[in-house]
Amino acid sequence: MSSPAQERRSGVQLLSAALLLLLLSLSGCSCMDVLMPSNINALNGTTIKIPCTFTSCYRMDATKFAMNWTYQETLNDTEEMFMTFHKKKGMVPLRSEKFGERVTFAGNLDKNDLSITLSDVQLEDEGIYNCYVKNPPDRIQGHGVIQLNVVTKLPPPRDSTIAVAIGASVGGALALLILSMVVVKCLRRHRKQELISEEKMEEEGKLEAEGVAEEGTKQP
Repeated sequence: MSSPAQERRSGVQLLSAALLLLLLSLSGCSCMDVLMPSNINALNGTTIKIPCTFTSCYRMDATKFAMNWTYQETLNDTEEMFMTFHKKKGMVPLRSEKFGERVTFAGNLDKNDLSITLSDVQLEDEGIYNCYVKNPPDRIQGHGVIQLNVVTKLPPPRDSTIAVAIGASVGGALALLILSMVVVKCLRRHRKQELISEEKMEEEGKLEAEGVAEEGTKQP
């Protein structure tokens, strides 16, 4: 049986291990991940969704949660905030001379989705969009960056005519090659059969001649 001292020592070790696991689990939840593509293309004059989602070890608390969307033309330019989170109103677009009323919230806070929609995309909208997220008790602020590229026309569809023509040519050549091989094989087989027939006829002729000769020698 173990002594009281050994039992106390075991209890202390178990408590220390439990505290260590708790600290490790808390340290693993000390920050969040902001998920968004590095760049996205938009056709001039259309509507584009700019995605931003985040993962966190904690449920969102509206009294502590904070997030901002900002825009900058280049990394060296000052960031302009155009959307933020309000504790009572939720996601609120800010007055912006650049975007006006063209920016709306398109995400779902219950699913950690902070995506926005930018309508009537202009060439001047091209640039860097930053998604900042803070969700206490996560101690580190999350930050996602996406580059929006505005194009004036979509790339032309891939022309498959050449590929089809090449495929047809290759297929025709293969078919012709296979047909030629079959014909050659048939001719060889036919020639082989003719040779066998000729040899068989010659052999039969020799046997008949030998038989006649033997009958002639047997006569008195």
